[in-house]
Amino acid sequence: MMNINAAIFLSASVPDGRGENRYAQTADTVAIATAVGALVHVVLGRRRLVWGGHPAITPMVYAVAEGLGVDYSQWVTLYQSRFFEDQFPEDNEKFRNVVYTQSEPDRDASLNIMRHQMFGENQFDAGIFIGGKEGLLEEFQLFQRMQPKAKPIPILSTGGATLEVGAAIPDASPDLALDLDYVSLLHRHLGIPVGESRYNCPADQPAKLDDRLIRLPLRKPSLP
Repeated sequence: MMNINAAIFLSASVPDGRGENRYAQTADTVAIATAVGALVHVVLGRRRLVWGGHPAITPMVYAVAEGLGVDYSQWVTLYQSRFFEDQFPEDNEKFRNVVYTQSEPDRDASLNIMRHQMFGENQFDAGIFIGGKEGLLEEFQLFQRMQPKAKPIPILSTGGATLEVGAAIPDASPDLALDLDYVSLLHRHLGIPVGESRYNCPADQPAKLDDRLIRLPLRKPSLP
């Protein structure tokens, strides 16, 4: 049973081909961008979306979010470690809901602080894993430990480290690898009805799912 009042977690990145990055060999960059865009389209205005800032993913989220007609700063929470302050994408400023976490001299320690804070401060219904490399696997493992009731959903057709997430889930559905209609796939796996209304901010959203559904007027029977 999906928790309609919990947030959705996104873990995604685009592996680059520099060096011997094995994740780049299977990653489909077009599929990664398409899946991220589909997730934002399905979720925004209906569920809160939370992710750890990534310079390739944050602009993708913003590009789709700005066209949906909702106050995306109310629907997304972006966590960003101050360790990467000199690499922050300009889109960070557009979200106006960025949580900056403590920086340590060590990169891995800084990321660990950010992830623990992100998973400790939010209740998640599901985690979406798209593409990625080593960091995605680290987030998946911590996500499972700290959010044991949340459902991990690896979009396997995007490749990268997400394939290893899928291998760690014994009952991963075959359509996660085969269905390239990401909007339909995400509606199905997240349990978000196609007919659910979008709201400008969470405060406007009814608590019950039935009250959020678009009701089409009944057609009057035609006279003989």
